[in-house]
Amino acid sequence: MCVTCGCSDGADTTLTNPETGEVVAMANSNHDPNHTHTLPDGSVVTHSSSSSHSHTHTLPDGRVITHTHTHDSSGNHHDEVSQVHAQVHGTKISLEADILAKNNLIAAQNRGWFRGRNILALNLVSSPGAGKTTLLTRTIQDLQAQLPINVIEGDQATANDAQKIQATGCKVVQINTGTGCHLEAAMVERGCTQLNPPLNSVVMIENVGNLVCPALFDLGEQAKVAILSVTEGDDKPIKYPHIFRASQVMILTKIDLLPYVDFDVERCIEYARTVNPQMQVFQVSAKTGVGLEGWYEWLTSQCQSVQPVESM
Repeated sequence: MCVTCGCSDGADTTLTNPETGEVVAMANSNHDPNHTHTLPDGSVVTHSSSSSHSHTHTLPDGRVITHTHTHDSSGNHHDEVSQVHAQVHGTKISLEADILAKNNLIAAQNRGWFRGRNILALNLVSSPGAGKTTLLTRTIQDLQAQLPINVIEGDQATANDAQKIQATGCKVVQINTGTGCHLEAAMVERGCTQLNPPLNSVVMIENVGNLVCPALFDLGEQAKVAILSVTEGDDKPIKYPHIFRASQVMILTKIDLLPYVDFDVERCIEYARTVNPQMQVFQVSAKTGVGLEGWYEWLTSQCQSVQPVESM
């Protein structure tokens, strides 16, 4: 379940390797069917997805309930048991805290994994259609002689964008989140295992198009890069402040269309720096190449900010 909108509840997430054609179903990262509870009376109960089981809960009012149940194919409890668990585990707030705590733990592991291999990981976030994939393919093509770039591609469905990335010659894996509206740290962990990026390289994580939920989920990246196109409203930074506050960089794309749209660039940048005074802004057109040198210089400088790792 996404703690912001609940969109991931029941999501059927898959990972596709376009190079091998392998498609792997990914377990719901929010609920491990093999898990342990510590009950209010101090006893410990371990659940397993492989069989039915019985256990006892002591409710806040002192009642003791023993029940037997199985998990469904996704590892979820049936409704009656969910009600019991809700009484035991408390409010939605505690559930949200658990989900984010688990995500943040895996994100920290991802960050250590990236640092140990001197890999610059960037989380590209935007609304749908802002031009993330077009900017990414142009960046890969222009810098492929200087920077080894690999991509984890996130979309709810299809491998269309992964195929565009693959056509540039770089390695890519596709994560389809089903009903989910964002990537989570466990998905990136699995994607990296499949991608196996080399030492001293770059991993671009193209998140699912959404300006809300990706702000909440740390993936272990070094920085978030917010991408906003001039075909969207110039007030997006103050309408969706969390994602712009969480990002180090804003790339304003499709500036070749400025003569044809009602978009105030200066006002947009002012709004962005209202919510994030430290934000760096680049105005680019991936179609014409205008403005890309500033983005490339920033990207190169980030790679040079850490010492290379010797081959293991």
